[in-house]
Amino acid sequence: MSLIVKKFGGSSVGSTEKIMNVAKRIIAEKEKNDKVVVVVSAMGDTTDNLIKLAKEIDKEPYKHTREMDMLLTTGEQMSIALLTMAFKVLGENAVSLTGPLAGIKTNDIHTKGKILDIKPQRVIDELDKGNIVIVAGFQGCDQLGDPVTLGRGGSDTSAVALAGALKADSCEIYTDVDGIYSADPRIVKNARRMKEITYHEMLEMARLGSGVMQPRSVEVGQLLNMPIHVRSTFTNKPGTIIREEYTMEEKGFVIRGVSHDAKVAKIAVLGVPNNPGIAYSIFSALADNNVDVDMIVQSIRNVEKNVTDMVFTVALDDLNTAKEVVDKVAADLKAIGVLIEKDVAKVSIVGVGMLGNPGIAARMFGALSNAGINIDVISTSEISISCLIKSAALEEAVNIIHNEFFAEK
Repeated sequence: MSLIVKKFGGSSVGSTEKIMNVAKRIIAEKEKNDKVVVVVSAMGDTTDNLIKLAKEIDKEPYKHTREMDMLLTTGEQMSIALLTMAFKVLGENAVSLTGPLAGIKTNDIHTKGKILDIKPQRVIDELDKGNIVIVAGFQGCDQLGDPVTLGRGGSDTSAVALAGALKADSCEIYTDVDGIYSADPRIVKNARRMKEITYHEMLEMARLGSGVMQPRSVEVGQLLNMPIHVRSTFTNKPGTIIREEYTMEEKGFVIRGVSHDAKVAKIAVLGVPNNPGIAYSIFSALADNNVDVDMIVQSIRNVEKNVTDMVFTVALDDLNTAKEVVDKVAADLKAIGVLIEKDVAKVSIVGVGMLGNPGIAARMFGALSNAGINIDVISTSEISISCLIKSAALEEAVNIIHNEFFAEK
């Protein structure tokens, strides 16, 4: 007997026919005494369509964060109700639970919530009754009971956190691809599917733009030591296991993958005083408004006047908020001005194998240089190197970097 948590994404439940197929697959794979929890996302483009509706009311609907959460949580509730009906039609006992009913407690940061605690007693009770339990992903509630969503891809986090809280035997993430690839297979035709990848590497790849897993879900998996099996809804291929370490077979690759992110913008605060506390004044204000910042570069603009430029990137979704914050801080600092660039993209390489392997950065930069692609900003971590380039060159950049490190494989 096993306790299994399975998560199905929006493309997997994008129609009633697909919902019926998901139910049939779960029933076919379920052993006699298995206990199964299913976490689901909203159907297909439902979330995008709900956002579109909100924009018909207000061009900037995310100013109303609580109401956006009230709206967006309805997408997953539709999915869980329909999937539960599908199980019942097929002769299986099942019950649907929203995130709050499943015991998922969050902070009160609407649209970007974090799970603080899970008390899954209702889930346990329903499993003990012999029910397959279907839980709405992407959502929980704060201490007042208000709905809070977990950000795009938050259903992954719901599933991994529930698996940890229930001490499940396995956590399976079903999606429209059959595992984690060395690059986006829609862009790189010879991308390699990995059998295994470490939490550390997967977290970095997700943070840098690989959309298969939400970064926070990988953090939760690592924290709870819950291996995550990423598989395809539409095939029976084995997929990719995310865990603490991988086998010797997987250690032959210095670079594990090439990630990219086209949904970024560059902000440059020009001519700020080069004094202690200036960086803090900018980035603390952004943090107070829940804006994540990446690729920070500070460069001297004028040595004699002791002024500097502060350059960084933010997610496109956060750009309007970031600009409002930065404009105000820049005015207070008497900066020369604030420049915004939207036609940029980030390409990155990731792999623990680059530790102790000099020349990796040079190979990446050389590949871009040979293709005539200019690098605007560079940032590094111990297992990644990222370059900010023009968005028009992104697909070419991903392919040439992938060929540089994987062609011989």
